[in-house]
Amino acid sequence: MKNFKNLLFVALFFITATVLGQTKITGTIVDETNQPLPGASVLVKGTTNGTSTDFNGKFTLEAKSNSGVVIVSFIGYKSKEAIFSSSKNNLTVQLLEDAGSLDEIVVTATSFAIDRKTPVAVSTIRAAEIEARLGTQEFPEILKSTPGVYATKTGGGYGDSRINLRGFSSENVAVMINGVPVNDMENGAVYWSNWAGLSDVTSAMQVQRGLGASKVAVPSIGGTINIISKSTDALKGGNIKMSTGNNGYQKYSMTLSTGLMDNGLAITASAAKISGDGYVDGLQFDGVNYFLNVSKILNDDHKLSFNVIGSQQTHGQRYNTRTIAENRATEQGGKRFNPDWGYRNGKVENISYNYYHKPQISLNYDWTISDKTFLTTVAYASFGTGGGRRTQGSGKFTNNDYRLGDVDQPINFDRIVQENKDNGAMGSTDVFAASNNDHNWYGILSTLKTDLSDNLILTAGLDGRYYIGKHYYEITDLLGGQYYLNPNTNDNNFNEALQVGDRFNRDYEGRVLRYGTFAQLEYSQDDLSVFLSSSISNTRYGRSSFLDDSSNPNGTVSENANFLGFGTKGGANYNLDEENNVFANICYFSKAPFLTGNVFLNKESVELNDEALNEKVFSAEIGYGYRSEKFNANVNVYRTSWLDKSVTARVLDPDNQGQFLEANLAGLDALHQGVELDFVYKINDRLKVNGMVSLGDWTWQSDVEGQIFDQSNTLIREVVVNADGLKVNDAAQTTYALGLNYKALDRTNLFLDYNYAGDIYSKFDITRSTDRENTWKMPAYHLIDFGFTHGFTIGDFETTLSGKLNNIFDVEYISDAFDDGTHTASGANVYYGTGRTFSLGLKVNF
Repeated sequence: MKNFKNLLFVALFFITATVLGQTKITGTIVDETNQPLPGASVLVKGTTNGTSTDFNGKFTLEAKSNSGVVIVSFIGYKSKEAIFSSSKNNLTVQLLEDAGSLDEIVVTATSFAIDRKTPVAVSTIRAAEIEARLGTQEFPEILKSTPGVYATKTGGGYGDSRINLRGFSSENVAVMINGVPVNDMENGAVYWSNWAGLSDVTSAMQVQRGLGASKVAVPSIGGTINIISKSTDALKGGNIKMSTGNNGYQKYSMTLSTGLMDNGLAITASAAKISGDGYVDGLQFDGVNYFLNVSKILNDDHKLSFNVIGSQQTHGQRYNTRTIAENRATEQGGKRFNPDWGYRNGKVENISYNYYHKPQISLNYDWTISDKTFLTTVAYASFGTGGGRRTQGSGKFTNNDYRLGDVDQPINFDRIVQENKDNGAMGSTDVFAASNNDHNWYGILSTLKTDLSDNLILTAGLDGRYYIGKHYYEITDLLGGQYYLNPNTNDNNFNEALQVGDRFNRDYEGRVLRYGTFAQLEYSQDDLSVFLSSSISNTRYGRSSFLDDSSNPNGTVSENANFLGFGTKGGANYNLDEENNVFANICYFSKAPFLTGNVFLNKESVELNDEALNEKVFSAEIGYGYRSEKFNANVNVYRTSWLDKSVTARVLDPDNQGQFLEANLAGLDALHQGVELDFVYKINDRLKVNGMVSLGDWTWQSDVEGQIFDQSNTLIREVVVNADGLKVNDAAQTTYALGLNYKALDRTNLFLDYNYAGDIYSKFDITRSTDRENTWKMPAYHLIDFGFTHGFTIGDFETTLSGKLNNIFDVEYISDAFDDGTHTASGANVYYGTGRTFSLGLKVNF
């Protein structure tokens, strides 16, 4: 049935592609340097008839009259009107940047950086480019051609991708959606499976590397990813999208928008259904994405915007890795091999899968107090529920004797179930459990911007967040047995013979209260822009443990730990002339360590770690930019010192086999420095070339010592970490990219992208470093992607056919590796990157 659907789907593509269009107004929307603006809005004045520009800034629009006016608008630019007529129906409209409009249109407490004004290294990706290049890739992968970025799929599960920026993992890269931070408040992580629907509703995404321009009380280290969704900029109408791809990939979505109505109300709703088998064996996925924006312009001075975004999903995961030799010996050859799945009663079963739902709700209020003063406030809430499957027991799930054949074949779950049944009153030897991680999160950000004079702007605000995370293990499936013997003898208030629903091993609540204030002065005079900002915040951590205390059903409550953080940053941009500009920035800040593994002696403990320290960061950067009609380029040189970084040491618990104890080790320093170059060259009206080079040098700068205690506060082990001079691992320190975009026909674009990643050191727990040797250096790799978009009409409906072929030469490469301590290729456990994949998509606008 699925193959039949795919055949019909592909047939529809080629049949409808032959339909001829009607006579329409055409044109190009460009910026001040004549670079195209994809995703700009073009609307016939006095009507709701409008469209958006494509990847090359082109648009085609049918007018209902022989003459009139179109209104052209785009986030961060001043709107402009252009006259059209039957004799003047090919328009070129140039928009001018408007720094002030960003704060108002974006309606958030975070700001986009402005070219040739904001002194930070920045890359901006518009909606049309995301739509054209994403295909079956995940959202972070669209950034892989951005300087300093390393993105991989890790285990290959849907939404399990990760991103590193200038060598910093996602825990230290701020991700914000409409001004609302989404990094986990306990550990800083970002789980992209929770935001799978962003690609359908993003107006623009901007990566600010290093210092960044976002105005929040707690700064990031590696950079900031700002994602702005559609609001009143959405046009009346909607679209239907259908996509198909390799390994059963299917996606169906619809977006509807009223546009901005006469009563000042605008509503945009989007929903998508996505499913597939996964490129890697046994990594099937299924999800529903949704988005709703209701905006109301009350009057010229007041505007409200209500947003709901979420993704309810389930997907198989791969956690257990194999060596290169073991992977190559498999029937699948390594790229698709997954040891973590099998069959039960003839159906696919995973020993690890993720299920989660994390809707984010926000209400934005904009108040234009006067022509000089503007206030924007966002109140938000997030309610997350779900977790991941884990296994407990004797180890049969990873024992190759329990496979349906050789070591590379699926797991025989039926045999495990039968053996549990045969055990009778002795109970199950192996069961499924869940690691549940629920949370309630509330926050408010409020920013006031006022013009103190024609040249001086003050921006100040408040940032408050409160978070409760609930974490526990529970039995979910006895796999045919009568009970499971509790492996943790310290769980005195829980059943010894565990049944489905019983909790064990972990049951605690983490609490985070963070509040602070920030202020910024910005001075602009002719070609000079200067800013100085500062922030101060307090982070209060607390925890309750519900294990080990049967006399206290409300749990054992920790003392609160407070960490006062502060920061200051400044920078200047100077436009030497209309083509050349230079900038510099500098910052220093002190931020609270993460709760998980840092503030408390181990993951379940309520005993505070008295030696937990704030992390300190000092960063400086200089940059140069060149802008002309055909060629744009940027060069940045950065140096970031990360002082007193908190790391977590893990050792086996001598009292509980298979369990680990964790402790924080403070005082580890790292230096991240490098050079970045990116450019765009418009060779002619049809051919454009873009590229980048990123050269990093990221090393540890100190040794550290520490102690690990058990839950009774008894010293288990002293740890000495010899890290000074070692390379920071787990991300490519050298990356190149080159892209070609060719306009083959008036509405047909072809693009070819090349990416290189090198100087990647395999991941290794730095707390285990005793020999002062670098980890195994992974082989560099080269990837080439190809894609196209073709626009046409079906009657009055604008239609786009798109296709994407990733890794077109099916290159075998290692994207993630885990060093075993021998620092050799033979000892490393690896994940292979994804081979050749494809997707076809059809979008019909109405």
